[in-house]
Amino acid sequence: MKAARYYGPRDVRIEEVPEPELRAGAVAIDVAFCGICGSDLHEYLDGPIFVPPKGHPHPLSHEEAPVTLGHEFSGIVSAVGDGVTKVKPGDPVVVEPYFVCGECAQCRAGNYHLCDKMGFIGLSGGGGGLSSKVVVDERWVHPVGDIPLDQAALIEPLAVGHHAYVRSGAKAGDVALVGGAGPIGLLLAAVLKAEGVTVIMSELSEARKHKARETGVADYVIDPSQEDVAARVRELTGGVGADVAFECTSVNAVLDQLFDAVKPAGVIVNVSIWGHPATIDMQKLVLKEIDLRGTIAYVNDHPATIALVQEGRIDLAPFITARIPLDRLVEDGFDTLIHRNETAVKILVEEPAGVAALGKLS
Repeated sequence: MKAARYYGPRDVRIEEVPEPELRAGAVAIDVAFCGICGSDLHEYLDGPIFVPPKGHPHPLSHEEAPVTLGHEFSGIVSAVGDGVTKVKPGDPVVVEPYFVCGECAQCRAGNYHLCDKMGFIGLSGGGGGLSSKVVVDERWVHPVGDIPLDQAALIEPLAVGHHAYVRSGAKAGDVALVGGAGPIGLLLAAVLKAEGVTVIMSELSEARKHKARETGVADYVIDPSQEDVAARVRELTGGVGADVAFECTSVNAVLDQLFDAVKPAGVIVNVSIWGHPATIDMQKLVLKEIDLRGTIAYVNDHPATIALVQEGRIDLAPFITARIPLDRLVEDGFDTLIHRNETAVKILVEEPAGVAALGKLS
């Protein structure tokens, strides 16, 4: 089967690889759609980050570069191994793309996303969604019912937004400032709106500002090249400032704006993955008693995230801006998102095997 293999920075190749073998306790999935994630772009430009470099195999997957990419994917169960009871062949599913040790202190405490040896399927080994088929332990497979599989491929990044929302402690009636209307920023905003939070979004790109307005995930959209973000936020909040703020760009100027715009004793959550060191004004953090929090991926977020979509509280369809074949991944996918990101939000790679198994498109 064909798969997108990461060798190193700016070196991703479409190659033939063996199909994965089914094992006891695992589920074989025909991939239908796989999204291109910001983490994939960070690996492509600045990596390896989560990809284990050549000569340094991951302690759980035992794989090293090259590895198959793709962790935002949906598909159809094609077979199940001995002992699997949660899903059956023909079920539409998504994958929570982890492997963890289950033995370290964080795993025992239930914080498996902070596992000492944690790895991501599609980054750290274990196959990936940028291929035709994948085999995943039953624990990580989530049925999605009647959610269309193209939209279901966005459940994983939506779960990132859900976890960031949980980390923030935001509640209905709060005001949130989201810095950056890229895919994660927009999906995070969708979660916030679904939970009754007023959303102010800061973004430069005309296309992404339009998407924030068009989808209704932002109550107010600010262009930081045209307005003072902090002043506008204070104006919208009666001089108080935002209750919570989210950094979704890995751009230091955006992080700086959040420190100015959040209220005293407010919360800032860093959602983005940084490929370079950041700086913060510690005096602002101290004098305003700001709570700066990190967030990584998700932990037990998938069921609640899937429910938000199944209940109609979030519509994922408008965020899909392109579908491409696997062999155009770099040219029409990575290059577009790196050099023309104002033209796209979420680009999906369409896998014929999974689409054929489904028998129809949404």
